[in-house]
Amino acid sequence: MKLLAFAASSSTKSINKQLAAYAASQVAGADVEILDINDYEMPLFSQDREEELGQPEQAQKFFAKLGEADAIIISFAEHNGSYTAAYKNLFDWTSRIDMKVFQNKPMVLLATSPGPGGAATVLAAASGSAPYFAADVKATLSIPSFFDNFDMEAQALRNPELQSALLEALSNLK
Repeated sequence: MKLLAFAASSSTKSINKQLAAYAASQVAGADVEILDINDYEMPLFSQDREEELGQPEQAQKFFAKLGEADAIIISFAEHNGSYTAAYKNLFDWTSRIDMKVFQNKPMVLLATSPGPGGAATVLAAASGSAPYFAADVKATLSIPSFFDNFDMEAQALRNPELQSALLEALSNLK
């Protein structure tokens, strides 16, 4: 299985990127590719920019990456209860290529934050809207209080209940 994983965050210190990479490493036998959405940075989307630029190469490449995958893991960072501006911009540009952004791929959607909310608000928004963009959401999981539940040195979940929930969620990708 070709597994694509990324954080919906542009932070170079993204805890969501750590979570996405860790989750992908837990899928036995998967050929894992970790994307960095910074590699797909574009001007802010607007109708005027679209008329001027058409479909930027970065959006086309991102759409192609999604299409090449057999399954996708996304871990969402939450900014003020919503998507990060970087992810939303990439998503908006990509959706102009094809509204079926996720191309019917099986997906596990994750989210985490330093606080007890675990970015659950953005995860609910993402999982609620993803099917409209041809996502086959198999499972979702919020990891609260990231620094309490994730061992930064070992790069692994230290909470056995969350580890079990993660493995259960990932088992749905097969």
